[in-house]
Amino acid sequence: MSEQGAPGFTGLVDLAAAALGGRAVGTSDDFFAPMSNLVAPGRGVFIEGKFTDRGKWMDGWESGRKRDLGPGAHDWCVLELGASGRVFGFDIDTNHFAGNCPSFASIDGLRAAPGTAVGDLLQRPWVELLAPAPLRPTSQNLFAVLPGEPVSHLRLNIFPDGGVARFRAFGRVDADWGRPSLDEETAAHVTTDLVDLAAVRNGGLALACSDAFFGPMNNLLLPGRAENMGGGWETRRKRGPGHDWILVQLGARGVATVLEIDTNHFKGNYPDRCSVDWIDAPGARITDLVASPRWSPLVPETKLAAHSRHFLREELASPRSPATHLRVNIFPDGGLSRVRVWGTRA
Repeated sequence: MSEQGAPGFTGLVDLAAAALGGRAVGTSDDFFAPMSNLVAPGRGVFIEGKFTDRGKWMDGWESGRKRDLGPGAHDWCVLELGASGRVFGFDIDTNHFAGNCPSFASIDGLRAAPGTAVGDLLQRPWVELLAPAPLRPTSQNLFAVLPGEPVSHLRLNIFPDGGVARFRAFGRVDADWGRPSLDEETAAHVTTDLVDLAAVRNGGLALACSDAFFGPMNNLLLPGRAENMGGGWETRRKRGPGHDWILVQLGARGVATVLEIDTNHFKGNYPDRCSVDWIDAPGARITDLVASPRWSPLVPETKLAAHSRHFLREELASPRSPATHLRVNIFPDGGLSRVRVWGTRA
């Protein structure tokens, strides 16, 4: 779940992304640019001639110049992840930070309850996930790490000071299956015993798709409703035969009861129709899933409307069996904002 067109770690989720609920909660210093920029989408931009009352405007987190460079003197930022999980890789992106890039960075992690005060977090024992490593200016600095126990918070340390445009923590979600708060429209269609089997926060993952030209495929499984059209999954215009599709691995093997297909913000570019297939194949490889003849229909071709939420219950095939993966087909192309698979874990 890396930024569209930017190198990242395929098949993993950015646990720190603001779209997932990740946020910067405390820092030693953000004199020039606020810590909140670290988890924003994109790689950061540079605007020539734009200044603030503190200096050059920078799209990232930037501390003031350190003058006390005694032992251990360095800046840091603590981030609360949008979902707890095991981390496999980091992207410390110094895009547009050239003469103000930190020389080195390291990362620590721990697990704590959501909303824990920064002062309390700093008193706890942290585990080093990435030892101090050199950073290249105005570059994506990608680091693979051996995954350990799930973490909920990370501390990015920079030595001794400087700026980082974006910070990504790629991993796999450790789902807690807590009951999400439902908006009024969802509550009218979804009973209290159901959970979203496909949600990123519950371990759902978009594995593959036919096309993701305008929007990353994992956008489909993010919490909340997209703020705009760029917050969904969108394919380019299909000029030949066939249709587009996306393959979703559920967070847990389960039985679907209600499917929510949301075309929010897609008006002139929503798919005309959609269908959904299911398969029960624990541990299957992506290549095996794509070519498997074992897919069964869950929802037949169903007409879609622009900029609308579709709650499909009566359309689902019956009887239904547990599934591990779903394939959402759109005809012929276009964009979806969100897909929810409300059901019960098997």
